[in-house]
Amino acid sequence: MRSPLDALPDPVVHIDADRRIVDANKAAGRLVGRKREELLGASMVDAFAPRGSDGEALLADGWHSSARLRSVTVLPEHDVIIVGPEGDRTVRVTGRYQRNADGSVTGVVLALRPLPRRPADDPTAEVVSTLSHELRSPLTSLKGYTSLLLNRWDRLQDNQKRLMIEQVHHDADRVTRLMTELLDISRLEAGRLVLRRRRVDIAQLANDVVARLTLTCAELDCSVTMPADFPQVFADPDKVEQVLTNLVENAAKYASAKGMKVRGEMLDGAVAVTVSDTGEGIPRGDLSRVFDKFFRREMSKPTGTGLGLWISRRLIEAHGGCLSVDSEAGKGTVFRFTLPVVDIDESPAN
Repeated sequence: MRSPLDALPDPVVHIDADRRIVDANKAAGRLVGRKREELLGASMVDAFAPRGSDGEALLADGWHSSARLRSVTVLPEHDVIIVGPEGDRTVRVTGRYQRNADGSVTGVVLALRPLPRRPADDPTAEVVSTLSHELRSPLTSLKGYTSLLLNRWDRLQDNQKRLMIEQVHHDADRVTRLMTELLDISRLEAGRLVLRRRRVDIAQLANDVVARLTLTCAELDCSVTMPADFPQVFADPDKVEQVLTNLVENAAKYASAKGMKVRGEMLDGAVAVTVSDTGEGIPRGDLSRVFDKFFRREMSKPTGTGLGLWISRRLIEAHGGCLSVDSEAGKGTVFRFTLPVVDIDESPAN
């Protein structure tokens, strides 16, 4: 018997309150080398053996920590290690909680996107592979969900439609962010970046960035502290927001989402903004390379394209500021960028 989930190209699994599989598509079965029929009724723990990057088993004793927040319906995206036919495989997991009226979890629909295996000795091939995956994965999902909605609209329940439309929206945002990065690279390297400057309230922008990221990262605990008389800067608000978003996201993903701080400081003719975390820190050997294009640390936690920090530094430098980093093992990392305070009447045209 076919499942409606078979119309989706990515592996999708529906588990109940006991974390047993009540539905799955064929792609999910291929991911772990089992037929769909063999997955139905099986424990998610037994079928996929999910583990975190630290090797700790997941789902055996309960849900992801975000399930405790009754207002949260979207499972934050994170990377999980599962056991497949060829050994351990890392997949990127997203999903949506199903809840009772009292907020208790009755089940979760999970989408599992296999991440590309890292080439052994070709960094260029690795970058191309990662970029290709970052584009292909959301585009494939977009195609699958829109096809399913078009062909089975009358047979889908409203909650299923909403789940699919929200996933389409999420994947479209991912494609937009990646394309923005790629365009920024070409413009920065060609010297054709245009900054659309105007007055920017950094304090308000920082609060907006943290509030938005809290919606997608339920564990994010980040305070924003700015002086009461913190001056506005004359800058491109979209680019400054891009930099600040990248720094906070990186800290939450690679360090610790707890105890993060965004602080403002007034300097002579400039302002400084720091993003500090309470993670394990960056090794000295990597510290001098974190702003290199395509550099990605050798670590078990999920990695991106290696472009974000390189772009961020270049964007800040285009504003006449600088972006730096300091880190201490076991105590965390601090990223700090400065922006000049320019009189709007004396600022050069762009």
